[in-house]
Amino acid sequence: MVKVFLTVRNRLSLTSKCIEALERHSRIEHHIYVYNNLTNYIVDEHFKYFCDLYKKSRIDQVVFNTQSSTFNAFSKAVACNQFGFNHEQDPKKDEYDFLLFLDNDVIVLPGWDITFKKAWADVKKNKLKNVKVISQAPGGIMKRAKLSVKIADVEASVGKCGGSGFWSIKSDFFRDIGYSKVKLLVGRNKGHDQHYWRKLDKITGSSTYSLALHIKLALHAGSIYGSICNVLTSGNEQSKKDEKMKFKNIEESVGNMNFDEFFSVICKDKKCGIW
Repeated sequence: MVKVFLTVRNRLSLTSKCIEALERHSRIEHHIYVYNNLTNYIVDEHFKYFCDLYKKSRIDQVVFNTQSSTFNAFSKAVACNQFGFNHEQDPKKDEYDFLLFLDNDVIVLPGWDITFKKAWADVKKNKLKNVKVISQAPGGIMKRAKLSVKIADVEASVGKCGGSGFWSIKSDFFRDIGYSKVKLLVGRNKGHDQHYWRKLDKITGSSTYSLALHIKLALHAGSIYGSICNVLTSGNEQSKKDEKMKFKNIEESVGNMNFDEFFSVICKDKKCGIW
């Protein structure tokens, strides 16, 4: 089994494509936990969409977070803690093959989960004890050094950092690594990944903790359809950011495509495969 932590902020059309990709391209039983953080555009449509998924048992949880429920801190970090606390209450928490951190603009490719499952088995087999995160190359993973052995039948390297928009982690990650310190992220629009990089660096004794598989397992649609992160970290005043984050034109263009049309576009666009 796989448990997916899916973070959402606006971009409903991308969210629907992301979830459909999970349903089409997964081979292992998966459970989707959605954290919709501070959405401010077509809010009624968001509720209706997730209501329909809930009725059809296509998602296991949906949380709508507000500025208040995320304590005016970076909402993704708070949502991640919420997911972690929830997961640790699960009597079956250790039966999962792995957990997945997934942003709603990341579209998984066929067989992505089988590859991650094999990768974790090979990490254990090769006693790579400091590996805490598995993703694809480059995936934001820095200072990569190629491994002498193949992982999941493909070449792989180990390094540091990496973007948590597509992170495969072990089911004991929150017991092993811990949670974000929310008070350090109050009033900030970033810091979740950086916070975990510091924690991972400390726990592994400054060793390489991120493993990058040299194979494409997901495409970053945000490369062509807009990035919430880029808007949040821009120099504009908050009211302008709130308006930009609606991505009105993109919402309409992506919404008018069915999944096959959308998937064809992102597969052909080299920008989506750079991440």
